[in-house]
Amino acid sequence: MSLHEPQASKPLSTKRRLPHLAFATPRKLPKASTLPGRVVVLDIAFAAEGTGAGFEKVTWRFIADLGERLAAWVDHHDHVMHARFADDPRFVLAKKSDFGSCPEMIGPELVERVGEVDTILCHGDFDGLCAGAKWILGGVEPYPGADADARAIDTRLGEASPTAQRIERALKVRPKDDLLRAKIIHYLVGACEDPKAFVAELEAMGAEALAFEQRARALSERFEIDGPIAFCDARNSEPFDKTALLLLGQERALISVVLDDQSLTVAAPFNSGINLIEILGLSGGMPTRVSLRPSSAKEVMEKLRAWASVGSTK
Repeated sequence: MSLHEPQASKPLSTKRRLPHLAFATPRKLPKASTLPGRVVVLDIAFAAEGTGAGFEKVTWRFIADLGERLAAWVDHHDHVMHARFADDPRFVLAKKSDFGSCPEMIGPELVERVGEVDTILCHGDFDGLCAGAKWILGGVEPYPGADADARAIDTRLGEASPTAQRIERALKVRPKDDLLRAKIIHYLVGACEDPKAFVAELEAMGAEALAFEQRARALSERFEIDGPIAFCDARNSEPFDKTALLLLGQERALISVVLDDQSLTVAAPFNSGINLIEILGLSGGMPTRVSLRPSSAKEVMEKLRAWASVGSTK
């Protein structure tokens, strides 16, 4: 077993000791009543405006419904509403420019301060699952380099280890499979019944993921370049790797825009300094990646072109 593989000898050896695991996205949070006991929320951004489900309707309602059962909320995605919780020690919030991944924010001192939790609610991507595993392990990385892997995958800067790439590809193939997510956390904390069999399962899914990446490359031929903006209409397409497509657009222009059947996604490089929230006049969200309604495409492109016309350069 390589340096970057979870070790089967970890002290957590039984599922009985695992907290209840739940998974969510910023705009799709579970009902508080479905989460047992004290809850820690990891790597879930406050809901952004632009998709009809903003902070007040989604995030704040969930926080209010949890009430005192909310043990901690740890997240690294920029949002204007962070300031509202500056005096509440349960909220450990940062900007992505400060922490490229959520696991980097989690250490033994934080886990000890928060105390026992009954439920971990985390984002369902590699970053979130790694954060959940690290919390279960008392703030210790599930394997050496796990924090760096989470950062590399979440920022798209640097290269992740084979372990992280294997998991990331499987998640792309099964984006709605919460059972897979739970299995990944079990694997990361050393509570997987048959690690070798699970790795083989992940590798099989990885082969499927290559098809998603290939479709993204094929769709990249549709990019239309308008100064610092690359626009791709990917509607009516088979499933594809959207992040890969956005990155391919960023190879040709500063800002990449992808329109699909469910959303309009606008992205700029993590370290570009571009603030899409300001450019598009939104009230909250990540400055370098936003998702909006498909119907907003015309308005968004007009705002991006107006921004480009006043001095932006590739």
